[in-house]
Amino acid sequence: MDIFIPKRALFERDALDYPIGKHIYHKMQELGVETSFIGSHNRVTGIPGKTAQEAYLEGKRTLVVGIRRTLDFQTCKPSAHYQLPLVTSCIGECEYCYLNTTLWKKPYIRVYVNIDDILARAKDYINERKPDITVFEGSATSDPLPVEPYSGLLKKSIEFFGDEEFGRFRFVTKFTNVDSLLDVNHKGHTTFRFSINSESVIRKFEHRTPPLDERIKAAVKVAAAGYPLGFIVGPIFYYPEWQQEYGHMLESLALQLSGKISAPPAFELITHRFTKRAKQNILEVFPKTQLPLDETDRKFKYGQFGYGKSIYPEAQMAEMKAFFEDKIKATFPHAQISYFV
Repeated sequence: MDIFIPKRALFERDALDYPIGKHIYHKMQELGVETSFIGSHNRVTGIPGKTAQEAYLEGKRTLVVGIRRTLDFQTCKPSAHYQLPLVTSCIGECEYCYLNTTLWKKPYIRVYVNIDDILARAKDYINERKPDITVFEGSATSDPLPVEPYSGLLKKSIEFFGDEEFGRFRFVTKFTNVDSLLDVNHKGHTTFRFSINSESVIRKFEHRTPPLDERIKAAVKVAAAGYPLGFIVGPIFYYPEWQQEYGHMLESLALQLSGKISAPPAFELITHRFTKRAKQNILEVFPKTQLPLDETDRKFKYGQFGYGKSIYPEAQMAEMKAFFEDKIKATFPHAQISYFV
């Protein structure tokens, strides 16, 4: 997949006081990207879009560069202790994405340039919990890899956590521009995870993202660089060919990683679920979606934040759980399944 080039780039003026902000600004001008200044990265105007669909697509093509002023980190269960706020949103256009309900009508990609402040705050959290290990998640509300060629935020974070005895970093991506991170001195303290799915799910629902085979090739490179490796399989859909296609996905992954990994990968398994609000937003942006969004086919369950979700019924959940446990054991005998939800 080609490097992401935004349609427009909007900068807080103070962002140019930081080396990363200045670098991104000059890079955008060099690429001929339309640049302008804004008062705040939280109140962005100037992104066009009269309909929900236009607003969404224009947001996805907008880069906003600002300063992270709130340095209290959100918690991030079950994957980590805290979120590490580097980037918000993602260039992918996945129809099911939960960020469609949390990142407004114009989900622009936001980059924070005050990385030294952010990592200094992470150091405080690490010191507070010593001698326990503190884990930080770098992609709770984003996929930071597509903007890495401009920001360098992942590289700087990986280097920082490489020197932290009691700190660990993890992030997940659907993208494949991993080369700039392969020679970073990570010291095994960063877990590099890939979000994967069956080929038909990627083709139908994960627009503007690389195909499965390219993600696996990127994972092979990352494994060869000695990173601890993980995979999020999700959202998992229950459809006529699901066992065959997810089985093929895991077999292909095992075949290409054979002999390349020093330790078995960890798997996080997430079945498809949606809220009423998410369904409404999805149908506004993707009116012809083929996502299974019929509540009568689902079970209603209250989530940890007090709102309800439509999840698969118990019998289907049990069937999917048993399949993935058996198939992962067959393809990666020593792999860990971190959770199935």
